[in-house]
Amino acid sequence: MKRPWTVILCGAAVVTLAMGVRQAFGLFLPQMSAALDISRGSFGLALALQNLLFGLAQPVVGAIADKHGAGRVIFFGALLYIAGLVAAAMATSAIGLHLSFGVAIGMALSATTFVVVLGAVGRVVAPEQRSLSFGIITAGGSLGQFLVVPAGQMLLAELGYRLALIALAGLIALCCALAVGLAGKPVAVAQEQSSQRLSDALGEASRHSGYLLLNAGFFVCGFHVAFIATHFPAYLNDRGLGLQIGASALALIGLFNIFGSYVFGMAGDRFRMKWLLSAIYGLRAVIIALFLLLPLTSTSALVFAAAMGFLWLGTVPLTSGLVGRIFGMRYLSTLYGVVFLSHQIGSFFGAWAAGQVYDMFGSYDIAWTASIILGVVAMLLHLPIRDTPVARLQPA
Repeated sequence: MKRPWTVILCGAAVVTLAMGVRQAFGLFLPQMSAALDISRGSFGLALALQNLLFGLAQPVVGAIADKHGAGRVIFFGALLYIAGLVAAAMATSAIGLHLSFGVAIGMALSATTFVVVLGAVGRVVAPEQRSLSFGIITAGGSLGQFLVVPAGQMLLAELGYRLALIALAGLIALCCALAVGLAGKPVAVAQEQSSQRLSDALGEASRHSGYLLLNAGFFVCGFHVAFIATHFPAYLNDRGLGLQIGASALALIGLFNIFGSYVFGMAGDRFRMKWLLSAIYGLRAVIIALFLLLPLTSTSALVFAAAMGFLWLGTVPLTSGLVGRIFGMRYLSTLYGVVFLSHQIGSFFGAWAAGQVYDMFGSYDIAWTASIILGVVAMLLHLPIRDTPVARLQPA
């Protein structure tokens, strides 16, 4: 078995690259929509499809990783990611963009990000360090956003979107080498009943009310993240602040989530994770409301980005940690993959519906209001979750 830190560092690097490139896509909206002569709704649909496929493939990809190991899944996922970026650079219509940005990259992301990597990490770290380790992996995704988004903006300005996408494909190629650090067939965790079948695990989870509430809450997280990542730069540009402020805002979200993911991952080993999740969603609703009530300036946009960034993906180590705590580690990639599917359905609506609202009404006001309401709902949904391990994991 590989040393835990080897798996953690390689996994964090994979997520850094895969998520960093993905978070830069919102910057391409103005240039690509003009070059391809498509609406914002059509561009948003491409990213909505990406988010949806990202989620739909998660349970299947997670099951493959649970059986055959994360390394192989990440290697082939990276190859598909590269193909999707190259195809997007060559696209000449909305259909081409939907197939490349949407379908190909969406499926690739499912194989190169949290579900697969967290499953591999969860099996090699001690239970008392699991939430912190998940926080480190999640911080990797934020580090990618902080580093890759400004690089993407620079490439976009200097080379145009086609060559910029080719350059980003070169970054993703590094994931193929990093996959070696996560290679190896997984073994059952010693303290769990390794004889449990996947169908039994899925049935057990589907009957657990807390699992269903986690699914509902993670839908809201997906809506928030996809709406802001896809449309916030364009929103700021519409209000006269320019795309550079939008790129800086996305980078700042990534920077502050490095700290947020680490802090919430560490806190998850010390406090009840469901309380922390409720706090995150409630604070998101408050921050969005304050942002809309105060005058919009470059400073207020960057402060908003920093505050949201601290809460951005802090839900990931806590939600995945709760799944592992309640149901054990044997099928974590599969069970968390199902929860992540709910997240990506929320992402679909966050990216697509917000674009549709803008095309219909010329503003994002309805999408912002929906974000506030959903944040309050998610805060309430996590309060009644039963977060103790299921009976088969209880000590005799």
